[in-house]
Amino acid sequence: MTTARFLVVLDADSTLIRNEVIELLADEAGRRAEVQAATEAAMRGEVDFATSLRSRVAALEGVPVSAFDRVRARIEPTPGVRELTAAVHDRGGVVGVVSGGFHEILDDVAPALGVDRWRANRLSTADGFLSGRVDGDIVDGAAKAFSLQQWAEELRVAPHATIAIGDGANDLQMMAVAGLGLAFNAKPAVREAASLVIGPQDLSEVVALLP
Repeated sequence: MTTARFLVVLDADSTLIRNEVIELLADEAGRRAEVQAATEAAMRGEVDFATSLRSRVAALEGVPVSAFDRVRARIEPTPGVRELTAAVHDRGGVVGVVSGGFHEILDDVAPALGVDRWRANRLSTADGFLSGRVDGDIVDGAAKAFSLQQWAEELRVAPHATIAIGDGANDLQMMAVAGLGLAFNAKPAVREAASLVIGPQDLSEVVALLP
């Protein structure tokens, strides 16, 4: 069984990367403004995340699967992310990402940025186009917290040796169960609930906090 000294789990959109992937996909449907407003409301905790995600994904119906390549090309890693993942590995830790975004993008982005394991939503397709539905259970706040705890157990990492980093309301449960919850590029409610607020927008700031 793989073990680790500690575990760092990040959100993806606006944390691991600077983008909100669903907004880039919405560009392909000509519906970015509508989806962006709904994403902001969900990240502030004003609406239920799963309900919001379903409505936002519905706006993507008809986007061709070929759009994934264009979206991947637009992804911008957050400054300092490679320094952080390298430092975690140097100290015997493991990096995880759990995201309300999508495997179709994260499966390419995560390993390139030094992430060891990741979990996200999947988009349903039909005949080469997005169907406007999520395939399977939605990765929401509860699922993020569960993933952190499950990975920690698999890696034999004590709860106090876990760090969660996020920006939105759907990260709060994950941050609450972690030994250290860090607000990064975060909404007000997340900053208030966090153990620490990290800034400026550079993930290498977290290196000094690693065990």
